[in-house]
Amino acid sequence: MELANIEKLLEKYLNAETSIQEEDQLRTYFTSDNVAPHLQEYIALFGYFKQNQSETFTKTIKLKPESKKKMNFKWLSVAASFALLVSVYMGKQEYDKYQQRKYYAQVKEALQIVSLNLNKGNDALYAVSNNLNKGTEAVAKLDTYDKTVKTVIEKVNY
Repeated sequence: MELANIEKLLEKYLNAETSIQEEDQLRTYFTSDNVAPHLQEYIALFGYFKQNQSETFTKTIKLKPESKKKMNFKWLSVAASFALLVSVYMGKQEYDKYQQRKYYAQVKEALQIVSLNLNKGNDALYAVSNNLNKGTEAVAKLDTYDKTVKTVIEKVNY
């Protein structure tokens, strides 16, 4: 009966399902002198665990101070500086584009005002031209009138 119980516990142990008390039972069984012949291969395993329990490390362990944090802060400051430089560069580019759009709008507005004033000047010139044409037509009529008057005076004086 005890052998069947040990085999079940060993199966549970290999599946990592045992409790600490069950592991203690297995350790006690395999360190004793009456182990079943088909379970002899596990004696070395449990013997090793028992031997390891008595071993201790007596040397002092020097722990190095964590320098990763300082290094991380160094890299963090480098990354922050890089991000700042990139953002300033991109901001300058965007500001230059904004200034160019602003100057373009000002020049466009000035040219529209000049165009409007030139169109007003053209309208005034068309008005003067029309008046000159009327004056030319009036002078032409006067010339006709003058010729007619001369012909009438010549016929009367004969």
